[in-house]
Amino acid sequence: MRLSKMLFVTLREDPAEAEIPSHKLLVRAGYIRRIGSGIYSYLPLMWRVLKKVSQIVREEMDATGAQECLLPQLQPSELWKESGRWDTYTKAEGIMFSLIDRQERELGLGPTHEEVITFIARDTIRSYRQLPLNLYQIQTKFRDEIRPRFGLMRGREFIMKDAYSFHTDAASLEQTYQDMDRAYCNILRRCGLAFRAVEADSGAIGGSGSQEFMVLADAGEDEILYTEDGKYAANVEKAVSLPPDLQPSPFTEYAKVETPGTETIEKLSQYLQCSATAIVKNVLYEAVYDNEMTVLVLISIRGDRDVNEVKLQNELVRLAPQYNAKTVISLKVPDETAQKKWAAKPLPLGYIAPDLEDNYISPAKEVLPQFLRIGDKTVVELKNFVTGANEVGYHVVGANWDEQFSLPELIVDLQTAKAGDRALHDPNQTLISARGIEVGHIFQLGAKYSQAMGATYTSEKGEEIPLQMGCYGIGVSRLAQAAVEQSYDKDGIIWPVAIAPYQAIVIIPNTSDQKQVEAAEKLYQELNQAGVETLLDDRQERAGVKFKDADLIGIPYRLVTGRAIAQGKVEVVERASKNTQELPLDEVVTILQQWIEQAL
Repeated sequence: MRLSKMLFVTLREDPAEAEIPSHKLLVRAGYIRRIGSGIYSYLPLMWRVLKKVSQIVREEMDATGAQECLLPQLQPSELWKESGRWDTYTKAEGIMFSLIDRQERELGLGPTHEEVITFIARDTIRSYRQLPLNLYQIQTKFRDEIRPRFGLMRGREFIMKDAYSFHTDAASLEQTYQDMDRAYCNILRRCGLAFRAVEADSGAIGGSGSQEFMVLADAGEDEILYTEDGKYAANVEKAVSLPPDLQPSPFTEYAKVETPGTETIEKLSQYLQCSATAIVKNVLYEAVYDNEMTVLVLISIRGDRDVNEVKLQNELVRLAPQYNAKTVISLKVPDETAQKKWAAKPLPLGYIAPDLEDNYISPAKEVLPQFLRIGDKTVVELKNFVTGANEVGYHVVGANWDEQFSLPELIVDLQTAKAGDRALHDPNQTLISARGIEVGHIFQLGAKYSQAMGATYTSEKGEEIPLQMGCYGIGVSRLAQAAVEQSYDKDGIIWPVAIAPYQAIVIIPNTSDQKQVEAAEKLYQELNQAGVETLLDDRQERAGVKFKDADLIGIPYRLVTGRAIAQGKVEVVERASKNTQELPLDEVVTILQQWIEQAL
């Protein structure tokens, strides 16, 4: 492609809406243009990148025996109501675009396709002889992000590959799950990316096991924790750990003490001259279920630890059936406005004890009249601890479970793991933190959707059994931007060879010099004929502008037909290393082919 004939416009200044380097560079280099909030057009250079990523994904999926299909973007609400996710996606998380058509039918624009594919399985799979089966698609998805940002990282419209597998049993599902794990690792390696696979929370998708694939980058939205021995890695939302050792409480006798102005753990530990590990912190949450029932949740956790709200949300969803509900649509620390709806009297915030009385809750039909009390595992072994006295300005010291307070009946892991914590699998290993961009996620769904939607198969014994399912997603457009976030410098993008829009760019420094033009034209033709995807910068621009643009758009190899042409040579610059060398004009095509083959 000749740049003079291409839709190619670069910017020298960063766009106002861009916050992270990859977003700034993709706009400046003419890869994407913003159309609206979270909505972007893929311009010719970007579309070539996306097609290359898609092809790598397609090849690796096909290699596992998965079959490509294309599912509808418009989805009837009835399917989502069958699975129980309509309220979750339209109310709780609010990420689904929903609409009413002219026949008053309720529809959603697909953020994911579990319901649609389960409907297809229910309609087409009859016998165990048809299993296992794995179907995938590469398609545009829609999610109504509350705060679209970072370009293609958190957009409202994006390209994704999603696959769904069906099985007779858990063993077959596990086999495909491992196949997908290997396929995803192959995809990321072939795209030239540094990544880490980590344990993850299943979120609204549900199911048992899940794993995320993180492209490592300083600007990554996700924090991952891992150990140097390579035996543990998890998203911080899912991570588990052994907290730091307890420091003995200095209090040996139970007493109520005045502690003015100590509504935070830091102030309290300083005032009482005790470790935060000797304090029981009591945190109040307001959970609203999909049947509009409000449950007030009192969490008791060690003072030096924080509540992991993803773990708490999962626990509350697990408890939903006892409240005749399916899911939690809101979870928050209640502010003053929220408290007015149910609080019978002012709460002693900052001074709450594990035994906060239920009479703080006003009688109301839609509010559970008792606190749901949950203890984090970190509080179980505490002795002579400090905690609130249920009175502003006062705490109690020297308290013990089964003496002054009853240990909550429900004890679960709710703490947020942190860098520096000891690993569960080996206490000699400590957790290390890194930032990552989630580009892929695989799930073992089990029978979550098949049971809800009645998707079964007939076994060898003639029994009707719910299908076992897995789902596997990878963000094609997100991966492309993640590659930029991982690899750039002050001059622009540094694309991996495998997904660069073009592998080489030939630059004519002086288009009025006939020898430079002829050499460039010859190189351009020969490189493309040899299978090297090549751009020709034949624009009537200064050489400096062309060099800056070549660096900005990040083409792996730059060939310059400059002064060295007089000696029958061409200057070749490798974008990643900036190594420069002069190669014989009649050898450069063969040499470049070898470099690209090695890079791939």
